[in-house]
Amino acid sequence: MKAVVQDRYGSADTLEFMDIDRPVPGAGEVLVRVHAASVNAYDWHFMRGDPLLGRGMMGLRRPKARVRGRDFAGRVEAVGAGVTGLEPGDEVYGEADGAFAEYVCARDGEVGPKPANLTFEQAAAIPLAGNTALIGLRDVARVQKGQTVLVNGASGGVGTFAVQLGKAYGAEVTAVCSTRNLDLVRSLGADRVVDYTQEDFTQGQERYDVVLDLVGNRSLGEFRRVLTPTGTLVLSGGGVYEGGSLVGPMGLFLKRRLVAPFARHQRLLEISALQSKANLAALRELAESGKIAPVVERTYPLSEAAEAIRYLEVEHARAKIVVTV
Repeated sequence: MKAVVQDRYGSADTLEFMDIDRPVPGAGEVLVRVHAASVNAYDWHFMRGDPLLGRGMMGLRRPKARVRGRDFAGRVEAVGAGVTGLEPGDEVYGEADGAFAEYVCARDGEVGPKPANLTFEQAAAIPLAGNTALIGLRDVARVQKGQTVLVNGASGGVGTFAVQLGKAYGAEVTAVCSTRNLDLVRSLGADRVVDYTQEDFTQGQERYDVVLDLVGNRSLGEFRRVLTPTGTLVLSGGGVYEGGSLVGPMGLFLKRRLVAPFARHQRLLEISALQSKANLAALRELAESGKIAPVVERTYPLSEAAEAIRYLEVEHARAKIVVTV
């Protein structure tokens, strides 16, 4: 099968489009014929091996997972022993390392029926980014109707879902983005949009019940300044930044753990976005009800997946970039 393979850390130039063996599903696994896969900052981090401290998980000298890509949508080709509820031919979506390929093996718990109203390209844009936003707002921040929510990085993959989810939960949403993305985030339902090139949201008078940070470009003190006395800060360190760092966004996480016990009534938390069938089902219901809709900026064929990641890295892509197979 064709796949996008990487055997050393580095730029998008290290990615090779080549033939490799098709994976075979083991017990509890599902083999999916991939129709589309989306690009995430996750792929950039694994491609670069950045931050350096993360290589204990990614692979010390080279990526443990040779094939890039995480999100996918496609049709079930085969199921391993112990898998129930899915059969060959079913349309599915989910997460698994190695999604930039014609076939991918996914754990049963990380794949589920795709939203019936979406194309494969749209569905592939949801799993990782949608799950991160879902866990950040629903589970970590526990957003309630009538609360005020600020999303820092609202035009990115996670941010576009976070704005929509905040509105779905009945919150008043303020979205922070650049000038070129103002109309996009307004179209997603944001009540107020802050252009960070013209206004510093940390210096304003507004205070928020929840701040969801998807950028990592501010200090804990600045974030806490815009929280209400009992507000919640939720950190997610998945963005693309200037590479070559030792700790990357983990530095802000470490500071949070030091400061959190002394934050009095404010909650300083972070996201651990583990995928599950239940979350995929929740995202499917939200999509089918029209409460969330993936925004796809552009698509690339599988053979140009390296260009897709390069675009994410260099151009700071808005919303989602999708690879078609």
